[in-house]
Amino acid sequence: MMKPVAILGAGIAGLTTAFYLKRAGIPVTLYEASGRVGGAIQSIRKDGYLAECGPNTILETSPRITNLIRDAGLQSRRVESDPRAGARYLVRYGRPMKMPESPIGFLGTRLFSWKAKLAVLREPFVPARRDGVEESVGDFVARRLGREFLDHAIDAMVGGVYAGDPARLSVSQAFPKLAALEDRYGSLIKGSLLGGRERRKRGDVAKDRAPKFSFDEGLQVLPDALAQYLGDDVCLKSAVTGILKLDDSWKLSVRMNGDVFSAEHSAVVYAGTAYNLTDLKVESAAVKLDFSLFSEIRYPPVVSVVLGFRREDVDHLCQGFGALIPKVEDFKILGTIFSSSLFVHRAPEGHLTLTSYLGGERYPELALLPPEEIYKLVEHDLKRLLGVKGAPTFRHCAVYPKAIPQYNLGYGRYRRMMDEIEATVPQFYFTGNYREGISLSDSIISGCKMAERVEKSLRSSHLSFS
Repeated sequence: MMKPVAILGAGIAGLTTAFYLKRAGIPVTLYEASGRVGGAIQSIRKDGYLAECGPNTILETSPRITNLIRDAGLQSRRVESDPRAGARYLVRYGRPMKMPESPIGFLGTRLFSWKAKLAVLREPFVPARRDGVEESVGDFVARRLGREFLDHAIDAMVGGVYAGDPARLSVSQAFPKLAALEDRYGSLIKGSLLGGRERRKRGDVAKDRAPKFSFDEGLQVLPDALAQYLGDDVCLKSAVTGILKLDDSWKLSVRMNGDVFSAEHSAVVYAGTAYNLTDLKVESAAVKLDFSLFSEIRYPPVVSVVLGFRREDVDHLCQGFGALIPKVEDFKILGTIFSSSLFVHRAPEGHLTLTSYLGGERYPELALLPPEEIYKLVEHDLKRLLGVKGAPTFRHCAVYPKAIPQYNLGYGRYRRMMDEIEATVPQFYFTGNYREGISLSDSIISGCKMAERVEKSLRSSHLSFS
């Protein structure tokens, strides 16, 4: 009888990998050091409010995501975003301004000067860079679209997606599709028009156009459903302290509730965080594994702050997805999601929910302040930004001391190292948001691909599945 596949980490990538392996008839054991599944995904229902402590939406960028929701039996619990939630705001001149949704709208918007608009219109005629030098997001955007577009749009977007710094992030690592447009088409605008046809053939959807959805009780519904299917195959409060490569299997040492036991597995999938890799002791006679390099990956702290207000205490309509804020606008928060406008039943009748983010590479020290100081900073910015007055009727904050892996310049060496380990150490794999993209949809797709890869490898090795 085949030994189970060990999966380390019950975030969404690990859960998805385990779910599809089990559906394929391959035994699994999912080890999670904490007492819950879902990783950064956590939904809290209290006093009529629904607070998302981590991600707020899933972007349906691939048929794999659609299939997972179907296979997990969650179609009836799926909640689509409000059609009006497509509106996005960018802060300029101290206030949120609606981002244009068409070329005509871009020409008419007050978000950018005519100089900036002309720079964007010239983009198809800017020569592509072909020298092979790795470029930061900031340098790439300034070269192709101009400094104003970088400072007032891309800086805000990078803060909202990565909580990162465009001067440090690698365009080829953090936004590979963007870099690929220049490589293949010589222009972002040309590539967006021509590349759309290819995405449609694959069934993929660009993130800025992908449908956004959640579930009736928030995103936590998904990891909970996957864990329920896995049942006793999920081991919570179980920290893997050591891994030994045997001739045809892996032996894991596991600490659970103070006790240490060992278990043998046919393969190991590491689905934890990159920084925890440095604490993982892996012994193999064939090759020496040293994960110390992964400690260099930057994970800035971020705090998610969910506040509820009476509708009459907020001047702004807050209809849309939310507002992103560039650093030049001198706010402390990185941006705010209009959570109760995005999905139904996120706030009691006559109230609304706002989810704001603080910290990141912009102001890392602010994410580690005491909760009362964090609330004070956020409420001050929301007063300026949205005309909020009066005390909040709901407050919740979730602090992530190491939040999002930064795909900074030089990040490719970490990915190459993972590739090399997988190539030289049979049946040892890496998956997670440090590997193939940081978004929730990226992690789901990564888990789907990993399950397919492990299944194919095990079946080709002629192991028994009885």
